[in-house]
Amino acid sequence: MRLTVHGAARNVTGSKHVLEVGGRRVLLDCGLFQGRRAESERRNRNLPFDPSTIDAVLLSHAHVDHCGSLPTLVKNGFEGRIFCTRATADLAEILLRDSAYVQKHDLAYLNKRRRKRGEVALQPVYTEDDVEQTLPRFAPVDYDARVSVIPGVDASFRDAGHILGSASIEISARERGVARHIVFTGDLGRHDVPILRDPYQPRAADVLITESTYGGRTHGPFGHVEGELAAFVRGAVRRRGKIIVPSFAVGRTQRIVYALHGLMSEGRIPEVPIFVDSPLAVRATRIFRKHAECYDDEMRTLLRKGDDPLGFSRLTYIEDVKDSKKLNRMPGPAVIISASGMCEAGRVLHHLSNNIGRRRNAVMIVGYQARHTLGRRIMNGEKHVKILGKLQSVRARVAVFDEFSAHADRNGLLAFAENMRRPPQRTVVVHGNEEQSLAFGKLLSERGFPNVVVPMDGESIPL
Repeated sequence: MRLTVHGAARNVTGSKHVLEVGGRRVLLDCGLFQGRRAESERRNRNLPFDPSTIDAVLLSHAHVDHCGSLPTLVKNGFEGRIFCTRATADLAEILLRDSAYVQKHDLAYLNKRRRKRGEVALQPVYTEDDVEQTLPRFAPVDYDARVSVIPGVDASFRDAGHILGSASIEISARERGVARHIVFTGDLGRHDVPILRDPYQPRAADVLITESTYGGRTHGPFGHVEGELAAFVRGAVRRRGKIIVPSFAVGRTQRIVYALHGLMSEGRIPEVPIFVDSPLAVRATRIFRKHAECYDDEMRTLLRKGDDPLGFSRLTYIEDVKDSKKLNRMPGPAVIISASGMCEAGRVLHHLSNNIGRRRNAVMIVGYQARHTLGRRIMNGEKHVKILGKLQSVRARVAVFDEFSAHADRNGLLAFAENMRRPPQRTVVVHGNEEQSLAFGKLLSERGFPNVVVPMDGESIPL
């Protein structure tokens, strides 16, 4: 019995972990790698294992760095089932279709420039047809139900509180009389944040596979960030500027909308127009409404009172590209929330291109930015960045609100591990930049956890 880490090793994207039990192979997540274009192209087009040898997939949640390579897996020979929660299956459908669409349209733009330079046209990693071949392989299950994955492997999906439908996965694996109880956190959420339930606490594990996105850092209290957000919005309104918010369509967008709704209801910010300019976010919000089983008590209470934090008078959802383009001609003040969250694709690139060079405007970073992404360069304060192939001066004000992160911080991750009845016999630290993963691995060792491993990409670990 062993685990081989093929992504999100000392890195935060491209989550893929192969669990081998009794000669069979189960893949934990199958995500896209996000980073420098050439490296992303290489990693995403060429999976580091033979897809035809994978018997099943256990999918923790629907963010593309966890599910975005599933069409590549199917395209190259995978014939098994993809187990996940019902909300994850619904979200993955729209996210994968959007991923294929974005690839096609972004490449159309890039290939036009390449042809002018006499360069060979690029092809998408996968197409919309590949996505349609993937969707029938999804096998949705209820939270907490026990499902037989392959002979010798059962799994239960527990609420991870990260995004709608997200799960930490408890795996029971048996091989030649040896049993192991394995907990895979996926991406672990935070306690006491709006909309979703708190993460489930497992009782025990022989092996813990834990994310470490913020393994060496802590978040400020969520209530504190609301005051900072209110001041930031009021400042932009005074300047008659636009606030551009690059945001993941699933989870982060809904949380930002929820916070702005609350501040507006309390009179802490003016009734500035808010636009969610992302067809994907619009579709994701519809799915949010469908899956009330994931809501916390506060969200349920608001809805019972007829107060919808995801749909109010100053909020406009935009799908049509013509309406999106109108936002660039519209005067401020306004808040424009648009995908993608790391500024690597989608409509947000056009909004940044049109607004980042003006001092009255602002850019609000509300989530993790992987290395070498445009979002990381903006967050780091670079004065000039390339957007859609053109070098732009960054004159807009940039603010970072880590508190909106949907990831548990160091203390949350540690509590998740320490609140088990006994320390796991082995802990594998994944899904974090090297300094974060190493910091969390060191902390676990110092707290008495035996056999803590921070693997390199491609490393195989006996369980």
